[in-house]
Amino acid sequence: MLRHFCASQLYLSGVDLISIQELLGHSWVATTMRYVHVHRTRIEDAWVAGQQRAAQRLEGLI
Repeated sequence: MLRHFCASQLYLSGVDLISIQELLGHSWVATTMRYVHVHRTRIEDAWVAGQQRAAQRLEGLI
């Protein structure tokens, strides 16, 4: 339970999955992904940020 909480909090704080994988000592990133619980707002924020980056790139083409 503690590993799940720590991994999720690190990911929420901006630590990438590869770093968490090394910290937990996993051989495969898929194992690490089972420990990380992604909050719904993080997914939505990433989607919005991606849309904004795409819009900025398109503005440069016009």
